Amino acid sequence: MTPSLLILTDFFRAADQALAYATNLAGPLGARLVLLHVRRDSLLDPEMFTGELSNLSKEATALALSRVADDLAVPVVVEIGHGRVAFAVADAVSRHHPLLVVLGRPDYSGTPDQLVQTTALDILRTAPYPMLIVPHTVASNAVPRRVLLAVDGEDFTLGLHAGAIRQLVRMLGVELTVLHVAPDSAAAVSEEEVLNSVRRTGVEIDLPAPLRFRRTVAARPADGILQLAQARDTDLVVLLARPRSFWGKLFHNSVTAEVLLHSTVPVLVIPTIA
Repeated sequence: MTPSLLILTDFFRAADQALAYATNLAGPLGARLVLLHVRRDSLLDPEMFTGELSNLSKEATALALSRVADDLAVPVVVEIGHGRVAFAVADAVSRHHPLLVVLGRPDYSGTPDQLVQTTALDILRTAPYPMLIVPHTVASNAVPRRVLLAVDGEDFTLGLHAGAIRQLVRMLGVELTVLHVAPDSAAAVSEEEVLNSVRRTGVEIDLPAPLRFRRTVAARPADGILQLAQARDTDLVVLLARPRSFWGKLFHNSVTAEVLLHSTVPVLVIPTIA
């Protein structure tokens, strides 16, 4: 079965950037693109009244999708969904089983974090699935090679997503650095314990280089992750979204949400089952 990447588009700048990034990923993965536009006509949509939604007619939407698809250098399937994005994504995922869901992150610089209701967070709450968020400011669409995986040292399981994630890192041939952020040096988990929590998932199998390890001390984990994400030797940040992080409290206060909102490099969020 040909692997696929599910791309959300609303024809705005952030979506165009995400599409360009995903197109370059599709080449080495041998993947096709599933280009999904959702006509967000649900009154429950958190952005319905913000003016940030595309208001193209059905005919104009179909024409725009066709033009976008014709310009792509990889195989592509186009689809139009309706209602809330999270539900449309869940439906498309159930039929296409993509490696990833890909979407762009718009410019939220003028909006307080606590007021931001992003599509990414809604999807994670409603239909958890590996999701790549591409900031609208990303300057390069090069395939990511230097990947920073942020972990807390506790065991985790990738469940149904394990095979897809292993396939992704293997086919891209990434250099994987495991990052552990500790509140202070005394509370730091040992390097071996942190690395073993990753090795037990099998994600490092067949990688071109052994796992690397980095530790930083920060009172707030998101600050430590964002600091290293801005380094020139990081192309992609990978976060683990544990169920408790988006069900046990308001998600916008979580480490995952903060990194998603402020990272200058693409962020891959992988829901875990532990």
